[in-house]
Amino acid sequence: MAKVKKKLTSAQKRAKKAAKAERQKKYQWVFVNGKQVRIKRPPIVDGIPVDQFIEENADSFWLYQNELWELMPVEDSIFEPAPATELETKED
Repeated sequence: MAKVKKKLTSAQKRAKKAAKAERQKKYQWVFVNGKQVRIKRPPIVDGIPVDQFIEENADSFWLYQNELWELMPVEDSIFEPAPATELETKED
């Protein structure tokens, strides 16, 4: 005898649909070695990746506190010799 599958109630259907939507937000499907696998999505802030958001919005003090040296802006004036002043150029 074949078993009859019970139909889901509307509340169960809503819960199943909500769970599926949550999984789709949290994970993405990619191919690894010819197989399709599910991996966690990279974190985003305001619709852009976190790394790009930090590069665009962080000030140098915050970068210094969090030891993100590679993102610190380099000032060219540090490496160039300072322009000579009038006192230094005058010769007696």
